[in-house]
Amino acid sequence: MSKGKQPGDNVFDLERIRDIVKLMEEHDLTEVDLQQGDDRIKLGRGGPAPVAPVAAPAPAAPAAAAPAASAAVDDGSITINAPMVGTFYSKANPESEPFVQVGQMVSPDTIVCIVEAMKVFNEIPAECSGKVLEVLVADQQAVDFGKPMFRIQPNP
Repeated sequence: MSKGKQPGDNVFDLERIRDIVKLMEEHDLTEVDLQQGDDRIKLGRGGPAPVAPVAAPAPAAPAAAAPAASAAVDDGSITINAPMVGTFYSKANPESEPFVQVGQMVSPDTIVCIVEAMKVFNEIPAECSGKVLEVLVADQQAVDFGKPMFRIQPNP
């Protein structure tokens, strides 16, 4: 008994992907690999491997990644580094305002940018508190794992 794909059966449904990402966060999973027929999606987080290829078009899905905030220069500032290889986006879409600007205060939950990896758009949180001193990457520029994207003056 063969059944065709139904709209509700799609493993690549945006809501289903969001639920999977939440489960990955809750259970501290670093990788999930799903297959439906010939279509396959592999999601990864928190490591140097980019979010893996998708055989079918995948919608944008927020996937929390762990950008490392590390010591940078002598002025006491720290950097927010790229958690994966991908394309840096300072705005949600071309008409939007940037997520953050120089002089703006951020908290650990503040989304500072999006890094697109393999057609999956990953919202990147600051994971630190402080003031944005400098944006180190141009919009739509390629970033490598660990590349500094923002310089932050941490709160005292």
